[in-house]
Amino acid sequence: MKINCYNSQESLKIPPARVELLVECVLAFKKVKTDEISIHFVDKKTISELHKEFFQDPTPTDCITFPVDAPDEDPGGHHVLGEVFVCPEVAIEYAKAHKLLPYDEVSMYIIHGLLHLLGYDDLSPDEEKIMREEEKRCMKYLRKQNALIDEISES
Repeated sequence: MKINCYNSQESLKIPPARVELLVECVLAFKKVKTDEISIHFVDKKTISELHKEFFQDPTPTDCITFPVDAPDEDPGGHHVLGEVFVCPEVAIEYAKAHKLLPYDEVSMYIIHGLLHLLGYDDLSPDEEKIMREEEKRCMKYLRKQNALIDEISES
C-alpha cells in the first residue's frame, strides 16, 4: 500500500513514518485493503478554503475527506481509498483548550478522516455516536500498538 504523506504546514512537526504506521494499523484493524491513500497536513487558511469550496462553510475545521474508491469496491485495478486533509493548527488550539496532547488530537483527526473514507458518518446523533465509539476503539488499539503520532517520533 502506498501512503502519501504531504505536509504544507509549520505548526507541528509531522513524522511521516508515524503517519504511515497509524494509517496501516487503522486499516488493518478495520480489515480494509487499498493500494493508495493520501494524508495532507495543511494550515488553517488552506483547510478554511477547502471547507468553503466544498462545504460552503468558510470556517477552519479539523479534517476534510475526499473518498475515491469505496472500501469494498473493486475498481478493476489500482484501488485508491481517498484523501484526508488534517489541520494541526486546529488540533493545537483544541488540545490547549481541553488540556489534551496536540499529537493525540492530530492522531484522532487522522482516524476520524479514515473512518469517513470507510463509510462512517457523523451527521445525525446516532451516526455521531457510532463514529465516536469507533474512534475510541481505534485510539485504544493504536495505543496498544504504539502507533499514535508523537513528538519524539523519528521523521
